[in-house]
Amino acid sequence: MYDVIIVGAGAAGLTAAVYTCRKKLNTAILSIDVGGQTNLTNHIENYPGTGPMSGPELMQRFQNEAIGFGAEIIMGKANKVDKTEKGFKVGLANGEEYECKALILAYGKVPRSLGIENEEKFFGRGVSTCVTCDAPLYKNRETAVIGGGNSAVEGALELATIAKKVYLVHRRDTFRADEITVEKLKNNPNIELVLNSVGTKVIGDKNVDGMEVENMATKDRRTLKVDGIFIEIGYVVDTSFVQHLVKVNDKKEIIVDERGNTSHPGIFAAGDITPVPYKQTVIAAGDGSKAALECYRWLTGGKGAILDW
Repeated sequence: MYDVIIVGAGAAGLTAAVYTCRKKLNTAILSIDVGGQTNLTNHIENYPGTGPMSGPELMQRFQNEAIGFGAEIIMGKANKVDKTEKGFKVGLANGEEYECKALILAYGKVPRSLGIENEEKFFGRGVSTCVTCDAPLYKNRETAVIGGGNSAVEGALELATIAKKVYLVHRRDTFRADEITVEKLKNNPNIELVLNSVGTKVIGDKNVDGMEVENMATKDRRTLKVDGIFIEIGYVVDTSFVQHLVKVNDKKEIIVDERGNTSHPGIFAAGDITPVPYKQTVIAAGDGSKAALECYRWLTGGKGAILDW
């Protein structure tokens, strides 16, 4: 039983963890990646006090601080939240369940999924949505990237500098990515294009061993022997697994008050998963700290001061 479970490890979630841990609350972070959408930014100049740096570098600092103060990071995709007598139970796609007294939802926009067999089962165990985060794990191994936009093409090129081989699986034979980037892709000897094709099944036991793909024209199927699969097909707001507990707006964002309270006592939300304007890293971080302090106030029976001056 954790005092607090935070769903999401982007700027909002990691900042919330820093604040809950500093309040000596036993804190777990559940997430499919660490860094969130900030990882997608190669150059950040407007985060105060840091100077120019890459998104992944900034998020690594966030992660180091959260862990340094005592947060536990558990990789997995949350897909179920239930109310219990003592608080809440959060279920992951791999079947694991974790209990807490209070819950902070800070998972922002989430990567769009393929919706294929075993995809969710292997999140964090061979299926990833962040090449920048996880590419180093696949040095000299065979991998696949799914998608046809800039993030997929750039991800395949980055992965090709580390992995032994990269399959790029795309449902069309043309790309939405920039032409100059696509040209680099086609000329890279470490990348094999699997076009007009879609993934149909992730294969594996404890970890990914391969992926079955189907040619959309011929319906022929083949198995790609890969150790890692990177899904790069965009982001969506997904509040389907919490809508029975909290109110959402017409965009499916979780409605909160100015301090991060949702419509359900004990559940708080922060960052891009809420209607907060100007979806920026610094704003998400501020939201995360507010939700954490309000969470602490709620857990202590409202004894914590709202204002510090």
